[in-house]
Amino acid sequence: MLRLIATSLCLRCQHVPLLPSNPRACSTRSSAENQQTVEALYELSVDIQKVRKLKGWVLHQDPAYTKEVAGLLRDLGASSPVIAHILAVHPEAVLCNPEQLQAQQELWTSVCPNHRELLGVIEKFPASFFSASSHHENQRENITYFQSLNLNKRIVTKLMASAPQSFSRPVDQNRTMVGTLQQAYQELGGDEANMRPWLQKLLSQNPFVLLKPPEILRQNLVFLKDRGFTTAELLRLLSKLRGFVTELNPDSMRRTMAFSLETIGCSDAELREIILKCPALLYYPEATLAERFEGLLSAGISMPQITQTPTVLELTTQIVNHRIQRLKARGYDVSTGSLDVINGTKKDFEMSFGKLQLRRERPLFNPVAPLKGDD
Repeated sequence: MLRLIATSLCLRCQHVPLLPSNPRACSTRSSAENQQTVEALYELSVDIQKVRKLKGWVLHQDPAYTKEVAGLLRDLGASSPVIAHILAVHPEAVLCNPEQLQAQQELWTSVCPNHRELLGVIEKFPASFFSASSHHENQRENITYFQSLNLNKRIVTKLMASAPQSFSRPVDQNRTMVGTLQQAYQELGGDEANMRPWLQKLLSQNPFVLLKPPEILRQNLVFLKDRGFTTAELLRLLSKLRGFVTELNPDSMRRTMAFSLETIGCSDAELREIILKCPALLYYPEATLAERFEGLLSAGISMPQITQTPTVLELTTQIVNHRIQRLKARGYDVSTGSLDVINGTKKDFEMSFGKLQLRRERPLFNPVAPLKGDD
């Protein structure tokens, strides 16, 4: 999960005017490396070769504030290895001047007063913390707005860290999307008393939902309603899997559902039941689904088994084959047993595998068998 979020963040941050995308806004590039910066990074045990390879332009900027940035991180409780790691993966941080550093610290402390937690956020999302000062006003207004929704401070911090674009843009855009989500929740019969926890969970699972156009959400809900899903079922789908409805469009869902109907050989009503068990079925491309269906069937698994436990389609063919081989080595035949044992995360599988192994190793006790005694 954290890997996924981190990958999306890297792609999306290309469109946000953070410090890395506009180095001349706060510094001047020279033809030679800034030796003061290089020496300061060396003293901090930063991997200079890594910086030169990935973001060498930073070493040519003047002025740079390496010692000041290291001092801020040290004040937050960062150890020397942590400081070196942060500056190696995000050397642009050294281009933040003391005024920017102070402004950012004050801003983030308003939602994350615990220094240890704030340092953890910086370590995972340094680009979000060391951002351009031009967005401070929007960031403050967005913080105030999300706090007015009575969201948990950790949720607001997570939104700022993993989806910084949503806090850099005007607050009205976020207000519109949140209003659309709340309206959809109410129209689908959601309990008013549960709206805040529902919204909090949705934003926590998928911070990028705020960046989606509100009309896409409406179009997708209309499409699914036309396909026979009830309002209660639509609310379940909207609440599952990181708000996945906002990640789709009617055309892609239409193609995927048509492919699934033909492959499984089921009715529309049966497909709806399968989708409710495994909403991910809606957003996998036909090529991905074809590969996974083929991999399961070729492993001896029947289509009824798949439709009974459709979440197995969330696993890649490689993962499925690996787990099946481990189970075979323990004498478990997936073609006749339940797919629950190979389903779920790696942790889920290891627990199921461990229980299966324990059952096989535990000796059977026969209460009527004579006890062995000393001769």
